[in-house]
Amino acid sequence: MTHVLIAIFSVIAGVVAGIFAHRAIEGKKEEKAVSKAEKILQDAADKAEQARKDLMAETRDEIHRLRQDVDKETKERRSELQRAERKLEQKEENLDRKIENASRREEELRQKLDEIKNREEAITKQESQIIDRLEEISRMSREEAKQLLLSEVESEANHIIGLRLKELEERARRDADKKAQEIIAVAVQRCSVDFTSEIAVSVVQIPSDEMKGRIIGREGRNIRAFETLTGVDLIVDDTPEAVTLSCFDPVRREIARLSLERLIQDGRIHPARIEEIIEKAARDVEIEIVETGEEALLESGVKHMHPELVRLVGQLRFRASYGQNALHHSLEVAHLCGFFAAELGLDENTAKRAGLLHDIGKAVDHKIEGPHALIGSDIAKRYNELPEIINAIASHHEDEEPRSLYALLVAAADAASASRPGARRESLDAYVKRLEKLEEIAKSFDGVSKAFAIQAGREVRVAVSPETTDEGEMQKMAYDIARKIEAEMKYPGQIKVTLIRETRAVDYAK
Repeated sequence: MTHVLIAIFSVIAGVVAGIFAHRAIEGKKEEKAVSKAEKILQDAADKAEQARKDLMAETRDEIHRLRQDVDKETKERRSELQRAERKLEQKEENLDRKIENASRREEELRQKLDEIKNREEAITKQESQIIDRLEEISRMSREEAKQLLLSEVESEANHIIGLRLKELEERARRDADKKAQEIIAVAVQRCSVDFTSEIAVSVVQIPSDEMKGRIIGREGRNIRAFETLTGVDLIVDDTPEAVTLSCFDPVRREIARLSLERLIQDGRIHPARIEEIIEKAARDVEIEIVETGEEALLESGVKHMHPELVRLVGQLRFRASYGQNALHHSLEVAHLCGFFAAELGLDENTAKRAGLLHDIGKAVDHKIEGPHALIGSDIAKRYNELPEIINAIASHHEDEEPRSLYALLVAAADAASASRPGARRESLDAYVKRLEKLEEIAKSFDGVSKAFAIQAGREVRVAVSPETTDEGEMQKMAYDIARKIEAEMKYPGQIKVTLIRETRAVDYAK
């Protein structure tokens, strides 16, 4: 191809040269130039022909080479296709073998499943026969055996739970007991408030039994006038040289006691004089109530309290709970709260105020229905006390959730004051019933052989059988007994539950 182009260019160049030569040669040289141009043209044509032949030969060689390459590539492709076809055939054969093996395995599995099903049926039948035989031998039904197993599992679970409870209690006790004991010890050492025990009735001594007739009066007019004006029951019985005043309102009872003593001293006992003496005694008692309230505020260090609250605090002097004077108890709680707050870095004045007012509801609980804690919180709210104090009053017997540290301090101080040895007293019947109830609750648990209430009902010792109870279950049982006591009994302070694993060894001398 290159030679052809060269030849063409040569021809064109010759033509162009001839044209220029022809134009350049004029006249005589025209023939010579034509002759020369023809020669040049002939040479160019020869060269072009030669170039064409060379190009054709080269093209045939190239085509032959390309054809050989294509044939070679085609053979290679055919070989690859043949190899691929052989591979596919091999894969198809392998797949057929796998399908055949899978079908064979499926059939084997089906047979095995049938065998397993038959075996299961045989085992089920055999199991039923064994169970029937076991029930016959053990004389126990399947449900009874199941309950026995469940009880054993429950026993083991109780063992684990008991150990876990013991671990948690010991961990908490290590962290809390030491600090709590220090705070309570300091507070109790610094607080020693004298108290007197008051009861629901007042006994008035008289100089002689002849005075009883004068108190009753002709046809009972004096005693009727006295009871009507005071609202107190006057009991005249066979008790020598004494009469009894009975009333739920401690203030009325105090007015009646003071009036009766003055009437006995005066000697003039008739309805008009009774009315005059009672009015004067009521005024004196009211003054005494206010003065008592102010003295309580001074003693506790509480300042700026509403006059009506001061009056209610003074009324607590005539209120008693389990033989413990309510005013002295409130003062004791106020001092304890102040000491607790000082140890914890809280405001002592707020703590003392909450402690002093925590039982304010007891001054009027004989007039208003409901728990004294909620009654007291309503009264404190009415006279604009702080929310912390209102909540502390309402929550000290868990009638409301505590929402501040002051509420927790009041509850702790109230329990400490009430549970202090000698703080409260109760009747013999109530005391005996409480001890019997403690022992009854302890004996209601399985595995308990004996139960004894000791320490004046502050502790119950429970003897458990070693055959039915292990050490882990003992902790769980102690926890359950304590919770049941909390749910079913009311008592001041706390009751200690002590479990003893009783083991006996018996022999006989012959």
